[in-house]
Amino acid sequence: MAHLKRHKVPKSWPIPRKGTTYVVRPNFNINKGIPVLIILRDILKVAQIRKEVKKAIHAKHILLNNKVVRDEKNNALLFDTIEIIPSKKYYRINLSNKGKFKVQEIKQSEVDKKISKVIDKKTLKGKKTQLNLSDGRNFLSDIKCKVNDSVLIDFKKSKIEKCLPLKEGAKVMVFAGKHSGETGIIRNIKPQRKMAGLNIGEKELNVLIKQLMVVE
Repeated sequence: MAHLKRHKVPKSWPIPRKGTTYVVRPNFNINKGIPVLIILRDILKVAQIRKEVKKAIHAKHILLNNKVVRDEKNNALLFDTIEIIPSKKYYRINLSNKGKFKVQEIKQSEVDKKISKVIDKKTLKGKKTQLNLSDGRNFLSDIKCKVNDSVLIDFKKSKIEKCLPLKEGAKVMVFAGKHSGETGIIRNIKPQRKMAGLNIGEKELNVLIKQLMVVE
């Protein structure tokens, strides 16, 4: 189906619950991202109607993670980057402290890089290590990294630039659950409970490690 009913869209989408009956359905990962159409038309408001977005895409004016967008239903995931070529504007998909997607303007020097979480690790033939990431990417890398760490990806070089380890003192973002969108510092890690203690401002919280992503 090309559309879904507005009242059924993920709570992370920053669009009104009232309005047209249907909204665009992303072509994958409906609960992990937000369609390019909604970003350009409803959030950034660089287009008024879907036809204008499709025209910009057809002209190859929109890049997602340094690649030309082919479909307005393409889903942008957390920390993905968007470039609007004619206006030389650059953005990153982020989360507000209310757990809703927001689009943050960034510098041109930042548009070729993003952070992703390591969700699996495999040793292949020839003792090569494959890191499987939360955004669906897989990389062969010699960088030492563990499951639940994060990595900084360089799109231009098509490689992992560095590992961001999950450890005490690391800055993390909560990307799922009732504290989604909040950022804090790891106070302690409790592997047996699969949880981490966080300091978020003056609050102390315990959050499941699977809901955390290291961001610094």
